[in-house]
Amino acid sequence: MLDTLIAGRVVTPDGIIEEGWIGIRGERIAAIGDGEPPQARRAIDHTGSYVLPGTIDGQTHAGSQIGFAGLAPTSRAAVMGGVTTIVDMPYDEPDPITTAALLKDKIAAVEAYSICDVALYGTVPAHPNTNDVQALVEEGVCAFKISSFEAHPHRFPRIDNASTRYLIELLERSGLPLGLHNEDQEIVRRFTQVHRDEGRTGPEFHSPSRPEVAELAATAAFLALGAGVGTPLHIVHISTPDGFALVRRARETGKPATAEMCVHYLHFDGDEDMRRLGGLLKVNPPIRPDRKEALWSVLEQNGCAFVSSDHSAWPLERKNLSSIFDVAAGMPGLETLLPVFFSDAAERYGADEAARLCASLLAERPAAFFGLSRKGRLQPGLEADVTVLQPGPYRYDAKANPNGPGWSAYDGETFAARPVATFVRGRQVWDGAAIAPQPGRYVPRG
Repeated sequence: MLDTLIAGRVVTPDGIIEEGWIGIRGERIAAIGDGEPPQARRAIDHTGSYVLPGTIDGQTHAGSQIGFAGLAPTSRAAVMGGVTTIVDMPYDEPDPITTAALLKDKIAAVEAYSICDVALYGTVPAHPNTNDVQALVEEGVCAFKISSFEAHPHRFPRIDNASTRYLIELLERSGLPLGLHNEDQEIVRRFTQVHRDEGRTGPEFHSPSRPEVAELAATAAFLALGAGVGTPLHIVHISTPDGFALVRRARETGKPATAEMCVHYLHFDGDEDMRRLGGLLKVNPPIRPDRKEALWSVLEQNGCAFVSSDHSAWPLERKNLSSIFDVAAGMPGLETLLPVFFSDAAERYGADEAARLCASLLAERPAAFFGLSRKGRLQPGLEADVTVLQPGPYRYDAKANPNGPGWSAYDGETFAARPVATFVRGRQVWDGAAIAPQPGRYVPRG
């Protein structure tokens, strides 16, 4: 007998099963079908709703403010948004994940604090240590990330070109992707200082102070540094279609290059919305004016690897400062990733196609990219990570999550659907109204 049976419009890699069901036994999907369902100890009827593979958010920052304890509120926001696995960045407070010892401490924190499952990035200091890199690979990090811009000398340092090339060569045998935060430090610092000196410190000057050329220069240099080496090179966020074009051209010459799309670049406009929302919308690289439609075209042409949130839930006092240059970069996005992407895609392509895109770009493709081989699809034998998305107008209230920061750039928007049930490895952790805390798990690269 099955433990749990979920009925609804089941979104599989082969299409949507209109009057379908998914059967769960233990932590795995046991069966998928339509028509008369088998017996189960618990049957949940979500007729009319989409039954999706659990969302995998490929870019989150759980520990960048309060350390590993940030996994608790981050994972709660995740399951409320239908996210069953987060891929967390390594830039934790007070130390980035550069050694196996630090990684093991974070893995212990995942098991102590997290409700959802967690895969982890590793990183390196300014001068990478061969033994530490190898140890992180052996402990199962799913990728490495570095930055061409120094946000913090210890926690988020700049990795110069020589060290980047060394790391690319070092990672080749592992097959792990190397991700880049892609902004040229000299260009950004020069333009930022000019804007400060001239008193241009309002929100509308964020994008001009970090111009597209800074992003393109860093992206092009990184791709060039990979010449002749088989390490997959990945740009973790691109705000401009020209950046995706650089990655596409590299791929056309045989380089294993990919680029990631963050949902806020698809949803907001850097002119209209930055003036309206101010520092709440500050992210790096910036949300550009008049680029949204071109970025949807990139997605339509299969130009991005997957879509993520880049979630970073800064307290509101770090976002409401008089100068945009003093505002913390980043915004919460875990609760909204799935409903925002579904809503925007449904407006363009219809609800069913939006559901298929969610299953692909928010689950199957990030699972494949990060080597999470037991996740990402609704298929017998895989882990029963399931999200139920209920169509219908839904007004988002950022204050509804008592463990959240209490604000969001999406606050007050009306979405076309909302997550009403989230299952992590067969256990229901969200029912649309309340969280049922259960321990998450560290997911090493498979």
